[in-house]
Amino acid sequence: MKRLHWDPVCLRPEGLVSPSRVDPSGLEGPTWRTANGPNWDRVSRGLYVPANRPKVVEQRIVEQAARLLSDATAGCVTAWAALRWHGANFFDGLDNDGVTLLPVPMVLGGGGHKLRQVAGSHVSREQLPWNDREVVDGVPVTTVARALFDEVHRRGRLWPAVSAIDMAAAAGLISVWLFATYVGNMNSRNGAPLAREACSLAVDESRSPLETWLRLIWLILAGLPEPLVNHPVYDLDGRLLGIPDLFDPIAGLVVEYDGAHHTIGDQPLRDLVREERFRDHGLEYIAIVKGQSRAAVARRLVAARARAPFRPPPSRAWTVDRPAWDPEPENLTARLERLGLAPYLTGESTERNRPGSWAEGAKTFRTFRGSQPA
Repeated sequence: MKRLHWDPVCLRPEGLVSPSRVDPSGLEGPTWRTANGPNWDRVSRGLYVPANRPKVVEQRIVEQAARLLSDATAGCVTAWAALRWHGANFFDGLDNDGVTLLPVPMVLGGGGHKLRQVAGSHVSREQLPWNDREVVDGVPVTTVARALFDEVHRRGRLWPAVSAIDMAAAAGLISVWLFATYVGNMNSRNGAPLAREACSLAVDESRSPLETWLRLIWLILAGLPEPLVNHPVYDLDGRLLGIPDLFDPIAGLVVEYDGAHHTIGDQPLRDLVREERFRDHGLEYIAIVKGQSRAAVARRLVAARARAPFRPPPSRAWTVDRPAWDPEPENLTARLERLGLAPYLTGESTERNRPGSWAEGAKTFRTFRGSQPA
């Protein structure tokens, strides 16, 4: 199933190529002469890949992971790269400018394992318990919770850290509650205070980093009450009016972030019709677009809320109460608990301490990921 580039979930691309070592026979890898020709690239000491390999972030992950033992006993890929390998789309391996490639982070743990830091990688020797390791489709990676913790620590600042948690939850990998439980057991670890603070601001319902950015401006800079995030709004006959990025049910204010896809095809017309539908039912509406500073957006949000009608419930032409045809969906924590993944996500399970259990656990996790709606 094809997924759009703004979907929080990504499918792993086909055609990824594992690096090969030189093989004098040329059967299991390039010969020395071939490896040093124009059709092969050296990715690290002794490892080569075809020059025409897929130029995607997952290929970079595979190339660096090849330097680790395949059973995860010598370390794992972690942080953004592990989250991407688990299927979270917004961990794309690009820095804030959207162009610079981030190095693939790897953590070795104890045991005296050695790995040189080469171009395209970042090697850490922080502790790595056995139940923080697994192998997913042949790549040794940290578990979702550990990968997210390392990514929060790597980002080092509150707003990017909240975005990381939001986007892991958006991909269905872990809920804020389960991650907070994991973090609660790591009081002495570097990065734990930031992770705890970020958890207090993160939500399971955000669908993109820009939605998170907008919500943090609303809360922190504008100082406005906690909004509903991607919650459906209906008319009084139970017909869906829309699902705003942010919604203030007290003020009656719809807040949207119009990203790049809002300029494609008939989307601008659909947005106009949607705005009219909200306004026809007595709701104030504001759209935020790229290029506005945080301060400017905060001012606009405060002004929009001041314009909002603040109608009491009896006089509203809308409701957030779900009609019978659209029951409340299962929340992410409950879904992950029902699937038996909560102990794994909170670091409480010991089943993954044995290498033989990692592959089966990864299979279970991929089955869950595949069950998510497009």
